This record gives sequence, structure tokens and C-alpha cells, in this order.
Amino acid sequence: MSDPISLCLTDLLKTLDEGRLTVEEVMLSCLDRIDRLNPRINALVSLRARDVLLAEARAKDVERRQGAARGALHGVPIAIKDLSEAKGILCTYGSPLFHDYVPDFDDIQVARIRAAGAIIIGKTNTPEWGFGSHSYNPVFGVTRNPWDTRRSAGGSSGGAAAALAARLVPIADGSDMMGSLRNPAAFNNVIGFRPSFGRIPALPGRDAFLNQLATLGPMARSVEDVVTLLNVQSGFDPRDPTSFESGPLRLDRDHAAKGGRIGWLGDFGGHLSFEPGVLALNEKALSVFESLGYAVEPVKIDFDMERLWWAWTTLRSFFTAGSMRNYYEDPGRRGSLKPEILHEVRAGLRIRAADVYEASAVRTAWYQAVMKVYERFDYLVAPAAQVFPFDADIPWPREIAGRHMDTYHRWMEVVIGPSMAGLPVAALPVGFSAEDLPNGFQLIGPPRSDAAVLSVAAAYEAATDWLTRVPPLS
Repeated sequence: MSDPISLCLTDLLKTLDEGRLTVEEVMLSCLDRIDRLNPRINALVSLRARDVLLAEARAKDVERRQGAARGALHGVPIAIKDLSEAKGILCTYGSPLFHDYVPDFDDIQVARIRAAGAIIIGKTNTPEWGFGSHSYNPVFGVTRNPWDTRRSAGGSSGGAAAALAARLVPIADGSDMMGSLRNPAAFNNVIGFRPSFGRIPALPGRDAFLNQLATLGPMARSVEDVVTLLNVQSGFDPRDPTSFESGPLRLDRDHAAKGGRIGWLGDFGGHLSFEPGVLALNEKALSVFESLGYAVEPVKIDFDMERLWWAWTTLRSFFTAGSMRNYYEDPGRRGSLKPEILHEVRAGLRIRAADVYEASAVRTAWYQAVMKVYERFDYLVAPAAQVFPFDADIPWPREIAGRHMDTYHRWMEVVIGPSMAGLPVAALPVGFSAEDLPNGFQLIGPPRSDAAVLSVAAAYEAATDWLTRVPPLS
């Protein structure tokens, strides 16, 4: 076995359990591959010292031999997205304001990942404070796509997705407010899962109640691996009042055989623009569901999508202004904020309380409209990205199919619907463009249907071969 780190998590754990590999051998493979490939894509940052990591790996081997394996991830190397705190490891949030910040605590999910026996090797790169779906920042630079290093890896979990695609790590964590697990999964031919809001707890900032748009989630190269990490991350923690108790999710391998109805959202009745070829790839994927016994038909949700966009941007800017205002109002720090953050804060400071209430009312109406659709359909499908991976040297796409993008995030509007409704979503690959660039789709389930969504995703995975493909970088 020449490169064990290229194994998916399930196979890697089986090989370790059977004694055909040691954790030290896995770590050596991991670090050698990182040394060889990471300089070309810049997915991993703040890597810990090789000798320290190898010592931890040897300690994991001793624990395993003594029958004291710690949990579901014992000995597995993982890098944490650089928006979550990991004790003793540099945490920059992609911002020059935190270029030397080393926390003395773990975020909740990080503590759980450690307790499950994983070895945290460093961080995955992200855009500054997670703003924008292109992972570049003034601290570490640009993360490039393993399928074509001239292209973006997406974001904000772009470093995580690129590291997975390049086989630098077997699993990765991410987070998702506006598609930050879904868009990079599509750009890198991996899986991203946005769970139901509250399934994975996080240490709250100053606001533990109002902002219910973003969530943590797992990424992997197989649905089974996604479930393994999700079960480690999930469950109630009293420090996060929006979290809820949840037992381990299990895949129902027979669930997809029951069939059902899938609604295809497409371009949302002409509301969204797409780069040529994206919709065609997505429509080919629909035939896979038909082969699995699902009836698939187009559906248009009866809702004013511009009104939904207004509500989304109102809430996003309002929350951003609340969390970033201290930096914005400090003349010594304002200049260190990227233009997109300044845009959000300035817009947020103009928002009135009545606007926030109205935006929440629109969000409620959207949720109710989507629930009406679920009276007819079991699942909804929409593209996970409106473009293929774009030029890594530009901040964001300014135009799609001749339509001007009026903000830095309008080009990824397709992801806001599930976020606003708090629904579980699996981002899955649909194939490649004529230029061999990946894309993907969103499989969207009704509230709290995480296990069902992942079970259908597993059936889709078994019926396709996209996830077996390896980038030319490797």
C-alpha cells in the first residue's frame, strides 16, 4: 500500500483495526503527501511540527495495542477549518488582525474530534472571516483547485474541500452560512453536508440566540465517512442553547429502494443565471434518481425570490454589523477588513429594527412555502453552484451568462433557500465540464430529515463513479 492516506476514512479505519497499518505509517504518508502537493494548492495552513505529530501517532499506536482506542476517529489525521478554535494551534480566521492568535481552548466540535481520537495536524484555509466563496486571505494567500490549479477551490470551506480532493486528509470539517460546505464540495468533486440547524453545537460569540443562519458540518469523499464525522460532531451542549440532542445517525441502505418524488428546482423559474453546461450536468444527474425508482419533475416554489434575496441580505448584513462593528469602528483595525466585510457592515448599520422583523417574517413565509412543496415531494434538488470553478486570481465572478452580479455573493444565490429554511442538504458531485472542471447539486430534505437525506445520497453515490476519480494534481 504505497499511499494509505488516499484511502477513504472507512477503509483507513478498517485497515488500522486489522493491524495492516499503524497510525505512524498513516501519519508519515499524510505528511509526505502534504509536503509534495500542498505547496501547489495551499489548502492546509498552520501545520504542526512533523516530529510532534509523529510522536502523537506513536502514542495512538500504543493506545490501540493496549485496547484503549479513544473513539471513532482514533489515529485519523484531520485539519480544522481556520474559523474554529483548536487549543495550541494558530487560529487566524483568515484575518491579519489575528495573525498571531493561538487559543487556549477548543471549540465544541474540535473537543469532540479530539476526544474521538483524531490527530489535529493543522488548519484548512478559508477566506477572511469566511466571507465569500473563494478561499483567499492576506495571511496565507489563495487556495487553488486540485483539478486545475488556475481555478478557485470555492469557500469558505475551500481549504477543506481541496485537501480532501487532493487526498491530503481523509475527512474535514467545514461550516456553511451561504453555501460554504456546498459550493466548495461542488468545485472539488467531494461531499459536503449542511445538517439541520442545531445538530452540531458551537461556542457562541456575543449572540447565542438571534443568528440562526450558519452551521458547522462534515465533508468527505463518501457518504459513510460524512456520517462518521457528523456523529462525532453532533449532540446537545449546554453552552449552545440552539443545539439539540441527537442519537447516532445511521444509513438506511434500503431507504432509497422505497422510491418517492423529487422536485427539480433548476434555475428557480428563470430567476437565476448559470454558466453554460451547469444545468445540463445537473439534469443528467436526475436520471440517476429515476433509475433508483424516484419520479422526478420540475417544480417552481410560489414565492417572490427577489423578496427572499432582500431578506437574506438584510439578515446577513445585520448580523455582520453586530459581530464586526468593533473592528469597523476602530480606525486602526478597519483598514484590515476586506471590502466585502466593509460592504456588509455599512449596509448592516443602516438597517432598522423594523427591517429585521420584516426579514424574519419573509423568512417565515419562505419556510411555509417550502413546506407546502414538501406535501407533494419527498426531496428537492437544485444545483450547488451557478458556475464552474473560476479563475483563482479574481475575487468573485462579476457576470454569469451575460447577467451582471450586483454584489460579491449574488453569483451563489442558488444556496440561500435551504439556509433560510434551516433544512438538511447534501452536496453531491454531478460530473465534469468539457474542461474537466467539477460541479455538483444539492439534495434537500424536509426538516430534521438528515438521516434520510444521507441514505438517499448513499444510494446516489453507489450508482455513480464520480467520487472514485482523482485530480490530476495527484
